Amino acid sequence: MTLTPITRRRIANFRANRRGYWSTIIFAVIFVLTLFAEFIANDRPLVARVNDQWFFPVVVDYAETDLVPDGLPTGSDYWQDRDFLKDFEAAGGWAIWPPVRFSYYSIVRDLDHPLPAPPSARNWLGTDDKGRDVVARVIYGFRISVLFGFTLTIVSSIIGIAAGAVQGYFGGAVDLYFQRFIELWSGMPQLYLLIILASVIEPSFWVLLTFLLLFSWMGLTGVVRAEFLRGRNLDYVRAANALGVSHASIMVRHILPNAMVATLTFLPFILAGSVTVLVSLDFLGFGLPPGSPSLGELVNQGKDNLNAPWLALTGFFVLGTMLTLLTFVGEAVRDAFDPRKLPGGGR
Repeated sequence: MTLTPITRRRIANFRANRRGYWSTIIFAVIFVLTLFAEFIANDRPLVARVNDQWFFPVVVDYAETDLVPDGLPTGSDYWQDRDFLKDFEAAGGWAIWPPVRFSYYSIVRDLDHPLPAPPSARNWLGTDDKGRDVVARVIYGFRISVLFGFTLTIVSSIIGIAAGAVQGYFGGAVDLYFQRFIELWSGMPQLYLLIILASVIEPSFWVLLTFLLLFSWMGLTGVVRAEFLRGRNLDYVRAANALGVSHASIMVRHILPNAMVATLTFLPFILAGSVTVLVSLDFLGFGLPPGSPSLGELVNQGKDNLNAPWLALTGFFVLGTMLTLLTFVGEAVRDAFDPRKLPGGGR
């Protein structure tokens, strides 16, 4: 595929921002690794072999009787049971374990310290006050936070861009009444509404996403509206309108590409804000259901357990690193779409 000169200039400007370029690579590598969290942190082996048979406990829930004769007929967390492991090894079995032998819900047993336990060779970042491995919860919590942020950013951006495009293109009464609606809707007390919602139903990933989507779509509406107000009076748009081109075609093919230049520069910052919203709700206790891997809950545990500084330091470092990387990516994207910048970052 041949790149246009404008695209090549934008890529060159993006790469010229070394801080943002390397932040993009680091964030992408971390996010891709967390997508396979079950293969990195799990209380089940990746592969097991016993009696000349192969087993894949990481993806299939086997009963104990499938691996050892004297096991139970039902599946459970028997992989953390020392008696089962002795029977498994006595039967000539062996297994390949993930680097972290705990999942986000696993309770670490036989600890030498009271909970929360400090970092050790077994638990690299210690455990929380419920005996769960902090490393495993960080890995799963990072994944769910970023996926939530990506989903909220993409869906809210689509709705916000469409709303801003309709406002700016048609103007007049449509723009006037839409603006009044946005002013009223943006003044709704979101936190109070969420507290009321949490008292009626248990918040979940999709419930929180739907609720936040009701308000987050307004973030890009003003930018897109301004671009369409400016673009609808350009000569080529008025000519297309005089030739009978449909309004939808003019909006999508002629004005939207110009409006997307300003819109794309805001997306990394909107993503960072979406992640922060979920973490804040989890910290306040109105986020994901109890027991879910959550960075906000980790920060809250650090607040409640001042005698365990590794909890607060881990939450601060993970959140600070994530938001810093996203901010640097946003700066690089802004430089890439800045028409005043020459290829290579100069002006």
